[in-house]
Amino acid sequence: MATTSDSPTGADAQATANEKIDAAAGAAKDAASTARDEAAKLTSGAAQLFKDGTDKLGKEVVGRAKTYAEDGKARAGTALDEIVQMINDAAGTVDEKLGSQYGQYARTAADKVQGFSEGLKAKELDDLIEDARGFVQKSPAVAIGTAAALGFVLVRLIQSGLAADSDTKG
Repeated sequence: MATTSDSPTGADAQATANEKIDAAAGAAKDAASTARDEAAKLTSGAAQLFKDGTDKLGKEVVGRAKTYAEDGKARAGTALDEIVQMINDAAGTVDEKLGSQYGQYARTAADKVQGFSEGLKAKELDDLIEDARGFVQKSPAVAIGTAAALGFVLVRLIQSGLAADSDTKG
């Protein structure tokens, strides 16, 4: 059996195979490293996009809440002004039926409500929130009682409104 110098020997073939395996392993490591780097970039970009989106949404929610609160503040001021007008109108009737002393009580109450209304309109929303926070911290029992009473009144008003609606439809 004759061998030529051109044909690889078993050791040469093994060495060539090992070099090819090492080259393939190196290429696989490089590809894995590149894929890992790209995945990290995509994950980082997605995380930043998510953070930006939640920040934007949070700012939008806060903006809308402030808009609704400002609207509520304006409506409360208008409602208080109407109550003052009703109390002042009733004060004349109280003068006639019960005496001027009692009519003056009604006018004093109207003045207090008017002062509260003007104070409410003059204050910024953030100041009102801070005042409410301070009140709750100073007198939590009174705050809870007030909230319960207002809730009760609100429920009664809603129920009477629903009852009135059903009476007009029936």
